[in-house]
Amino acid sequence: MPNKSAIIIGITGQDGAYLAKFLLDKGYEVFGIFRRLSTPNFWRLQYLGIFDRVNLIPADLIDGTSLVEAIKISEPDEIYHLAAQSFVGASFEQPVGTGEITGLGTTRILEAIRHINPKIKFYQASTSELYGNNKSGIQNEDTPFRPASPYAAAKLYGYWITKIYRESYGIFACNGILFNHESPLRGLEFVTRKISNAVAKIVLGMESSIELGNLEAKRDWGYAPEYVEAMWLMLQQDEPDDYVIATNEAHSVKEFAQKAFEIAGLNWKNHVKVSQKFLRPLDVNFLRGDYSKAKEKLG
Repeated sequence: MPNKSAIIIGITGQDGAYLAKFLLDKGYEVFGIFRRLSTPNFWRLQYLGIFDRVNLIPADLIDGTSLVEAIKISEPDEIYHLAAQSFVGASFEQPVGTGEITGLGTTRILEAIRHINPKIKFYQASTSELYGNNKSGIQNEDTPFRPASPYAAAKLYGYWITKIYRESYGIFACNGILFNHESPLRGLEFVTRKISNAVAKIVLGMESSIELGNLEAKRDWGYAPEYVEAMWLMLQQDEPDDYVIATNEAHSVKEFAQKAFEIAGLNWKNHVKVSQKFLRPLDVNFLRGDYSKAKEKLG
């Protein structure tokens, strides 16, 4: 018998799939909550060769009863909440839905934990987008939040409700404030994969150019398989706490594009076009995380 069981809410996403593999390798029994869609979205689990090793449960963040049912079925020791409407651009088009899913969804899970088994450890996927356009050159756990999108505002609610349940009910609940993290499993709507995919198509002669938005925006980009280990480490500590996970480096979208085209032997200037339609109503220009606390406490 495995020594522990975990639920991953959002197992079909990049982080969910990598975390599932990580936990399976640790001997966990892994349950994954997924949203029923007309087209199943299990390709990441299949890509990692673990689709047959996870127990999948259909549920929805908007439907609290389905979450209660999933927790009762799986009796988990740990819950990793990674599901969200996670695309910043789309949150401007669907601000109410984003609040309902990304914000209130977190409360529904915490309420279920409180009623079913308050000893379950809970991980909340927070985000560097919480910092928005703050004036500090580097962001840590004490940097003030200034959300600059409906997505970030919904995540801010999720962050605080997690702390409130920790302090009010003694639930072992942690916020991982993760800066951008990428991998081959990243969705194509995210700029890193959008660029790498376009470079491949251009090299193969399938396309000639790519349209991007704000080239000057700087992000702290890390590697997803390493970041899921940090999530797990947070829930293995003696006390629950919140941690920034980052690389301490910031690079611009322009740099990223330049490097990607360079690797393929191309000059980015010949292929990149800036399009107004990819500019957000309010953009975050600079994010760089300070990982000192995680380095000291999580190793």
